[in-house]
Amino acid sequence: MPKNFVSNKDETVRMFENDFLEALSRVHFTVPLYIYIPVICYFLYKSVADFYLTAGSIFSLIIVGILVWSITEYTLHRFIFHFPFRSEFGKRIHFIFHGVHHDYPSDSRRLVMPPSVSVPLAILFYFLFYLILGNILVTPFFVGFLTGYLFYDMTHYAVHHFNIRNKLWLALKKHHIRHHFENSELGFGVSSPLWDEIIGTNFPKKEGSENNYLKTSKHNNIN
Repeated sequence: MPKNFVSNKDETVRMFENDFLEALSRVHFTVPLYIYIPVICYFLYKSVADFYLTAGSIFSLIIVGILVWSITEYTLHRFIFHFPFRSEFGKRIHFIFHGVHHDYPSDSRRLVMPPSVSVPLAILFYFLFYLILGNILVTPFFVGFLTGYLFYDMTHYAVHHFNIRNKLWLALKKHHIRHHFENSELGFGVSSPLWDEIIGTNFPKKEGSENNYLKTSKHNNIN
């Protein structure tokens, strides 16, 4: 078990003295759904009503967007969230963005990305893809990208707090739990182990010490 693990209870530590900043750092897991499902519907509507894209084109670009999200998820998690900061300031930034989750992995209010972070990132990514794809193709592509992001957020919450029995979801759960409790330098994919397999950061094909967590956390008890 990683040395920085503190508690698997639904609890956390205060990160900011300022009450407003502290409130921004915690969010109910349904908030991303309320924010991004309307955005997804808007871009899907524009794809059909404004740009008259065919169903095949829309579907293909959505799939590409989901795939691009998956590599974005992997890249952010591996190279940003686990960047080996040396300075005290860098370590503080790392703790705020990701370290607190490894210390308190069952804190239900810090399992999805807060809008104070996700909204600016979404805007940044949109304009990046706009420059690459143009204003027409970016609309269905961004539908896929945001759908992939929502699947990631909901998967992350589910693997920490839902009593999962479905084989596919259970495989995702075990993959992520091993990242927390066996080796945090492996298993960076949360919504999919695809890029871990391709890049070579997946776990050995055996049962790992995720059982320590599955046995001790009441939120993750699997019979």
